[in-house]
Amino acid sequence: MVTGKRSAIEEKVLEEIRPTQAERDHVCGIAKKLLAAIADTGKAQGMVVGSIARHTWVRGDRDLDVFMLFDPGMTREELEAEGLGLARKIAATFTDRYHEKYAEHPYISAHIDDVDVDLVPCFAVESAARIQSAVDRTPFHTRYITDKINGLVDDVLLLKRFTKSGGIYGSDQMTEGFSGYLCELLTLHYGGFIPLLKAASEWKPQMVIDPENHTAKEFPEPLVMIDPVDPRRNVAAAVSLDRMVAFVELARGYLEAPSDHFFSLPETHTISRDELAGLLADRGTRLFAITFPTPPYIEEVIVPQLKRSVIAIAEHLERNGFVVHHAHYTMRPDRCIFLFELLVAELPKIKTHIGPPVWNRVNAEKFREKHIVSTLPGPYINNGHYEMEVYREFTQAKDLIASDALLQVSLGKHVRQALEKGWQVDEGPDCWQKEFEPFIAAFFRRGSPLIRVRRKILDL
Repeated sequence: MVTGKRSAIEEKVLEEIRPTQAERDHVCGIAKKLLAAIADTGKAQGMVVGSIARHTWVRGDRDLDVFMLFDPGMTREELEAEGLGLARKIAATFTDRYHEKYAEHPYISAHIDDVDVDLVPCFAVESAARIQSAVDRTPFHTRYITDKINGLVDDVLLLKRFTKSGGIYGSDQMTEGFSGYLCELLTLHYGGFIPLLKAASEWKPQMVIDPENHTAKEFPEPLVMIDPVDPRRNVAAAVSLDRMVAFVELARGYLEAPSDHFFSLPETHTISRDELAGLLADRGTRLFAITFPTPPYIEEVIVPQLKRSVIAIAEHLERNGFVVHHAHYTMRPDRCIFLFELLVAELPKIKTHIGPPVWNRVNAEKFREKHIVSTLPGPYINNGHYEMEVYREFTQAKDLIASDALLQVSLGKHVRQALEKGWQVDEGPDCWQKEFEPFIAAFFRRGSPLIRVRRKILDL
């Protein structure tokens, strides 16, 4: 069993993930130059935020967030115009590798001497209660953590690597996991990595953590961490039920049987076309892929629409009699893919169509008269209802998902717009595409994070 004392495994991991002094000097040197350049303009005050400001960054994760704090008396439009202009000017001073990106409002993302830099305009508000946009809150996060993190930086590093290894680090829409800020708050609240794991091993859904005891509302999410600088915000809002439970499972697994495999980064699996063919033959299932151009919007907008769309298409298949065993989605810069593994992909020409109960006189008579002329049996009475046999519109699943009927289901807006320009349907081994190979391989290697760790330990 693990105790509160740092283990040899954890010390070894820390030696591998702590930034080197040379790396710290390099990144901090760039930060100082950027802050000086912002100050020289006299238009805004520069501030380094995020994990680099709080010294909680893992070796190699060179993501430098520099906020430019403007007079809160400016309008939102003035902030966007002047802030973006200043960010572009600062970036151009150091590199020609920069571009505009969008969150709640636009900012500049640049690559400066092998460091990824975000230059983000915000308002220099006096308190988090007066924020005018979500990014205005970030400087308060940095001040809060910086004031309290002393002595727990290594614990945060361990937690970040632990969650990253488990595939649950990141609050993006695809991951639905733990943000860096959430990792810091959890470490602070429980007083370290091991105390957190011990507490988390007993978590249940609707777990509420309120470090400052100041919550101002109730939250529906499975894990709730009240933001210490904003009582109306749940820092863990992005964490899905499955990711929360995965963390509980990992915590239990590590406490019961510690291993450095809990800190090794997830493997990228591969599968060849021939291996996919053999796998499908062994499983006796049918695989279908829908690929289409990635809509030109940010991930936060598109991923929820992909999720909604793949669920809607799976339900569409089920309504038409094609039994879906598993379905998933992913997106690449240029193309997206939906994968559907079906237990049933071919159906007879006929099916049973259930009508109204006979005692519902008006509707029953309408149904009977409408279908009185039919080459198939019915209408007949079964269990008090009229029933009849009808021909299916689609007997092949591939024909269904290749037809325009696909556009009639509840797709996400931008996904629908992309599909309206055309989509490709592949079946079986033809679903294999090099750019989606890791996704296809993972599709058939489902397992909880702890199962993946145990497989590593057993070299399976």
